[in-house]
Amino acid sequence: MTNIILASSSPRRKELLSQVNISYTVHPADADETIPKGTAPADAVEQLALRKAEAVFALYPDAAVIGADTVVVKDGQILGKPAGKAEAAEMISSLSGTGHSVYTGVAIITRNEKVIFHEKTNVEFWELTEEEIASYIETGEPFDKAGGYGIQSAGALFVKAIRGDYFTVVGLPLSSLYRHLKHLGIITGSFSSSKNEGEWINGK
Repeated sequence: MTNIILASSSPRRKELLSQVNISYTVHPADADETIPKGTAPADAVEQLALRKAEAVFALYPDAAVIGADTVVVKDGQILGKPAGKAEAAEMISSLSGTGHSVYTGVAIITRNEKVIFHEKTNVEFWELTEEEIASYIETGEPFDKAGGYGIQSAGALFVKAIRGDYFTVVGLPLSSLYRHLKHLGIITGSFSSSKNEGEWINGK
């Protein structure tokens, strides 16, 4: 069986793979994450996912490596991870009472094949008060998340509606990923009853 390596340090992506009992190990990628200004969101997440996967695949050429990247897009502008409280407040305020899109790109690389794809999900927020935004920022949750919120945790309270794959917003479109892995012959269509926690293989 091909060893699957997740090229990400994201605890959310790790949890998602464990949730569906896909056997994998973790080696976070060390890759340049800068993208030229004006790059379309779909292209940006696919390029970054590919860079991450390629960086780790160079170390494990006999494995199947999965790279992923997620961005939040509001009015055509890509929102990354906020650098501080002021930027987090600005980001979340811009999402308040309106809709935005979340793109997650995924790259799967094996010795013989390379698959790159993305999924897009539309999210609508309730109108938020300044107190709600400030209180959320104090949790520290926004700072490692694109767009400044996490839908899988306290940020879920902001969400009025969602159209598309919920897991795309979390950071890994599980259903699409599963089908690509199955098509590539990396996994079978059967399900394991034993939960895999994803061993780290780079000493972290």
